[in-house]
Amino acid sequence: MDNYDRIAELLIAMGDFACEAQKHVVRDYKLDGTVLTKTDLFISEQVTSKIAELFPEANIVTEEALHPFHPEASLTFVLDPIDGTDVYSQGLPGWCIGLGILDSHHRCIGGMINAPRWGLSRDEGLFLRVDPGKKLLLNGIPFLADDNKDNVEQIAMASHAPRYFNLLKFTGKIRCYGSNLLHMLSTLVHSNIQGSISVPCFAWDIAAAQAILESQGLHVKYADGSPFIYDADLLQYRKPFVGLMVCGSEKAVEEIRGMLHEA
Repeated sequence: MDNYDRIAELLIAMGDFACEAQKHVVRDYKLDGTVLTKTDLFISEQVTSKIAELFPEANIVTEEALHPFHPEASLTFVLDPIDGTDVYSQGLPGWCIGLGILDSHHRCIGGMINAPRWGLSRDEGLFLRVDPGKKLLLNGIPFLADDNKDNVEQIAMASHAPRYFNLLKFTGKIRCYGSNLLHMLSTLVHSNIQGSISVPCFAWDIAAAQAILESQGLHVKYADGSPFIYDADLLQYRKPFVGLMVCGSEKAVEEIRGMLHEA
């Protein structure tokens, strides 16, 4: 068992903990009005402590706590202890634990997402994992991606996304779950969803899914077509990205970008 195995084992345990805690969850609110639960705080503390133990020289960027940031560090872990806290706090299934791994150039090289109530069957959750330099695993088994993702018929996005743009010319379906990581993952794990659109959000809402998508040849780009990057504003100063982000195959991304431009 290597250090990534130990982190994966902890994320699975934290998913089980979150499922049990969801039965009795109590909503609280941050100063900015977003929802917070004790589950977020507990998972954040457990996972960041383990990362600090196993990778003491790495940066840790997480939604629920501040950690020192060193731009020259060889690794940066980006954690969202519960992505989709609002829906989690209401007993809904569209939430996950996400951990992205960036290299010294702040490129996505690994990611883990545990969505224990978002499985492909009643009894099996969804745990996607790609370690740096390794192949993508779904629930411990090598994942085979569907390569028929070019014609955009369904798009996943946040419920508040229409505040930023309109898709009046899009005749397909829109899917909203409550978690940006799951919206992004939809393009990979759900056969009839070909793309996603993200409105301004934070590094921890993106990094884990970006690593997983790019490991399968999918694209994560700004709406102007440039690659999505992690700069000091996102990582060190913890600001949301500016603009819109699109995910999917190269052809699907171009089609969605065209819709946004027309709108």
